[in-house]
Amino acid sequence: MDTPETWHVESFSPEVTRTMGVALGRLLQPGDVVALLGELGSGKTVLVQGVAAGLGCPPDEVHSPSFTLVNEYACNGRGGVLAHVDLYRIRSEDELPGFGWDAYVGSAVVLVEWADRAGAYLPADHLRVQLVPAGVSHRRIAVEGTGPRARHLLRAWGPMLNGMR
Repeated sequence: MDTPETWHVESFSPEVTRTMGVALGRLLQPGDVVALLGELGSGKTVLVQGVAAGLGCPPDEVHSPSFTLVNEYACNGRGGVLAHVDLYRIRSEDELPGFGWDAYVGSAVVLVEWADRAGAYLPADHLRVQLVPAGVSHRRIAVEGTGPRARHLLRAWGPMLNGMR
């Protein structure tokens, strides 16, 4: 049986959360999917801004795609395309094929806010990042690798996170 692997870390500022994202972005490749979970204001988009910087995308252009569902960023680094998906406004996972979900998964680096709403469309092998506010700028972050590639990412990213605060 393939079991997940989990790391727990804490961030005490948006800058640290962004730096964590930069480190992750340097590891991601087209085809990787990162599921982002957490309430409004938990730091999901801040983490995506860091990932964008790590991939060579312009992080200052990254904002939550709540009304468009997906923002696509061309990355000048080795990352290709970053698809930043926000599922907050969907009513059902059946809406995912309607905006090209299948075209992104497998060909781009995909970061999905409110990923729990993707249901069966979320690939079995993904990195799952749960951000929980624990104060004004303090976040408790649980990261889970759900398959072989995601566990590989977690093992590479996890040690980098231990030194960040």
